[in-house]
Amino acid sequence: MRHEVEWVAHRGYTYHYPENTEVGLTAAAKAGARYVEIDVQLTADGEPVLFHDRSLERLCGRAGAMHQLNRNELQTLKVSDTHRFGYRYAQNPVMSLRQFCAWLSKRPQVTAFVELKRISLQQFGRQAVLDAVTPLLSPMQQQVVIISYDLEVLADIRSAGQFPIGVVFDDWKTRPQKTIEQLEPEYLFCDWHRLPRWRHVSNPWGQLAVYECTDPVAAQRLVRQGVNLIETFAIGEMIRGEHLEDLPPWA
Repeated sequence: MRHEVEWVAHRGYTYHYPENTEVGLTAAAKAGARYVEIDVQLTADGEPVLFHDRSLERLCGRAGAMHQLNRNELQTLKVSDTHRFGYRYAQNPVMSLRQFCAWLSKRPQVTAFVELKRISLQQFGRQAVLDAVTPLLSPMQQQVVIISYDLEVLADIRSAGQFPIGVVFDDWKTRPQKTIEQLEPEYLFCDWHRLPRWRHVSNPWGQLAVYECTDPVAAQRLVRQGVNLIETFAIGEMIRGEHLEDLPPWA
């Protein structure tokens, strides 16, 4: 039996808008996204914000890192991605996690995968990150899955029993199988290029998601293999079944 592809808007509608921003997430929802994925880091004074990179250079055009800025400095920071968009989004602000939760509360049809970035976990420690993030996400727990490469923070979340979790790893062959079995995560996330080419794959405790795909034909093969969710930067194009030849250089 053929199953339809379930697409996840990877950092929003990133193919056309700056990633992890309200404008990109809103465009993804309007394009039909039922799932979105975002990245969360902390500022120097503990404000959770949406941001992917370890450096501010690519997206904000300045030196430094998110964890080096305080909330006041954050007000002047713009996520413009001028390398791709010129000055079209020159005034595009950083989105806080608090703002994202308000955004999500107005879209009950959307499920959010919230990735806790390793750089913040390294800079502030697991407990500080959880103390900053979980009170904001708690009212949205029916719509939120917390995901991470960091297995220890996922173990802490699993022990608290409040949110479903997702383990992120790059290669199916080298996935941390023993720890995964202990966590029994509702979601597994893997690079689709590093799955077995034809063998059936699955998550015994829930759903298997892959990233980053812009090929609807490959997506159908992945679904036949057992994949449930496919992350993409080009949510509108993929929903419409349009093939994009190559991943963009910023992927």
